[in-house]
Order: sequence, then structure tokens, then C-alpha cells
Amino acid sequence: MTNTTATGNMMTALFRDRDDAENAYQELLNRGYTRDDVSVLMSEESRTRYYGTDAAANDSELGSKAAEGTGVGAAVGGTLGAIIGAIAAIGTSIVLPGLGLVVAGPIAAALAGAGAGGATGGLVGALIGSGIPEETARNYESGLSAGGIVLGFRPRNASEANEVENVWQSYNGELIYR
Repeated sequence: MTNTTATGNMMTALFRDRDDAENAYQELLNRGYTRDDVSVLMSEESRTRYYGTDAAANDSELGSKAAEGTGVGAAVGGTLGAIIGAIAAIGTSIVLPGLGLVVAGPIAAALAGAGAGGATGGLVGALIGSGIPEETARNYESGLSAGGIVLGFRPRNASEANEVENVWQSYNGELIYR
């Protein structure tokens, strides 16, 4: 099921395994998006399983992105100000220890700003604060807990969003929101 909103909003999808997420991520890079344009969310457990060693993390663009900032995240703790400061210091990636998430890309600051690092709000609240509907946010939370990876980006136009949606569906993208 696809939800549609106005062009310019974040487009997101859940991928249940590394290969599908890697292919979907690579599609965005092939279209000229940069690593800084694409948001990635996964559990710390998924990052360890899919990209556990430095060599494994660096064998793909998505793995490298997931590995950025993980050392800083462990030292950040749960205060919102520290999380926002760490995101600014390292660029766009961080581990949110209170939630057990690895977050990379533009959504990292939005999640931290929405309170993802503290006890209030949690992941669902942070995703809702980022413009994702509550039902979709709850489904993403379940998917992340089950080992999935959420990708997000801002399409340049509606035509490109349609094309990416079709490609993401071919890579088993679920809960596509745009």
C-alpha cells in the first residue's frame, strides 16, 4: 500500500533484507542522489548482523553509511542536546542508544529534534514528528525491530518519485510513503 502526499516530502520504504535495501539505495545513487541525500534507519542489531565487521561495512555504500558515527553514538547517551551536537559534529549519522537505532542522513537531525534520544516520544513519535503518519511509523518500528531497513529521500519531482516507487517495489519495498 502506498500513501501519497505532495511532492517534496520525504519518500520512505521498509526493506526486509540487506540485498533489497542495498539495491534500493544504489538506485538512488545511480539517479544522482548523494549519500547525504538519503536517510537510513536500522536497528543496532541489524547493523551488526548485516555489517558487523569493518570489512563488511565497507564492502558497500549502504554499509559504509550505516557504520558512520557509530563510535560517537555510544558516547552520546540520552540527552537531546548531546545528540544534536554529535550529529552536527560527525555529519549525518549517529546511533541513538536509547532506541537501539542507527540513523544516517537528513532524517537523523529530524529524529533527534523530535525527541528520539529521550524517553519521551520514542521512535514512533519521532517519525510522526518527521511527517510520517502514525500507522506507517508504527509499521516501520515493527519492521526495524524485525531486522528491516528503512530508506528515505526527497524526490526531485513527482515523475521521479513514481519511477523510484516502481523500482523500490521490484526490490520488495514495503509501506512506501510519499
